[in-house]
Amino acid sequence: MDTAGKVIKCKAAVAWEPKKPLSIEEIEVPPPKAHEVRIKIAATGVCHTDLYFLNEGNIKEHFPHIPGHEGAGIVESVGPGVTKLKPGDKVIPLFASQCGECRFCLNPKTNLCDKNWSLQKPMFRMTCRGKPVFQMTGTSTFSEYTVVDEISAVKICDSAPLDKVCLLGCGVSTGYGAALNTAKVEPGSTCAVFGLGAVGLAVVMGCKAAGASRIIGIDINKDKFEKAKVFGATEFVNPNDHSRPIQEMLIEMTNGGVDYSFECVGNVTLMRSALECCVKGWGVCVIVGVTELNDISTRPMQLLNGRTWKGSLFGGWKSLDSVPQLVEDYMAKKLMLDEFVSHTLPLDGVNEAFNLMTSGKSIRTVLIMQGK
Repeated sequence: MDTAGKVIKCKAAVAWEPKKPLSIEEIEVPPPKAHEVRIKIAATGVCHTDLYFLNEGNIKEHFPHIPGHEGAGIVESVGPGVTKLKPGDKVIPLFASQCGECRFCLNPKTNLCDKNWSLQKPMFRMTCRGKPVFQMTGTSTFSEYTVVDEISAVKICDSAPLDKVCLLGCGVSTGYGAALNTAKVEPGSTCAVFGLGAVGLAVVMGCKAAGASRIIGIDINKDKFEKAKVFGATEFVNPNDHSRPIQEMLIEMTNGGVDYSFECVGNVTLMRSALECCVKGWGVCVIVGVTELNDISTRPMQLLNGRTWKGSLFGGWKSLDSVPQLVEDYMAKKLMLDEFVSHTLPLDGVNEAFNLMTSGKSIRTVLIMQGK
């Protein structure tokens, strides 16, 4: 491309300070260095984690920053040493890297990677108003162009619609994999899913794919229930309709507790409820929601009686290995994505997308880039 080797000026949504609306700015995106890739972003989902880092995350020293970690685009240029990607490739940037060399990448038990963005020096490759801008999650897909490490981008099939498969960069993969990979839901089992946002709905989809016989959705927004049926939920509970703790309700409904539960909100009180609604002896509770604001707690006997409490990052998928296959599954109609997209907006609608999210009016908003 004729932009190769040159600084690109483009539009991006910049967070200048915590808890403030994002600002649409002109930024400068430099050419990729060794083992980096510069990507023209076509579309990006707006994930609750973006809002979490803006409002409540522990990165207040990393402002200004560009959010976004659920994107898809086309490789514009590559830096020296890049061998697996080339200009013109359709790709999904990955907040969960896979270097293929570290202790974790070489172990089939985990999808963690020692070279993930959160374990490296902060990435400041772009500038705005003459200031370096922190790349949130190492991806910053709320930008018409971005630069990522080659281990944080994966080639996908040329026929994939970027405005749909972008959701596989985080939310759908995270929830779907939490059921299949982390919990390993079994046929005929009973599951409870706390929170019916995009991640929770993806968990529901994963539980159905695994053959669960009962999938109970829990949410205080009754409007979510009809949508959850599309993905496989069989029953619903609104905690606001009951005076007793939700775990007591679920234990009563399921003759002693569910086989698997999933917390998809990022609320430590719900994390305890999700654990305690599991059946003793073998119940598994998976934490999917993100928060670092408070500690979790429960009585030790809950675990001594045989329950398992575990977490799931990016659904347990080894990203470079798994995301292309997830795209193929979508293309083969084995995996739903279109049904998650409730709104599409241009980049300058990013603050509206956050408002839709916080008001419970959206499942996933996808921002469509309009840049040249």
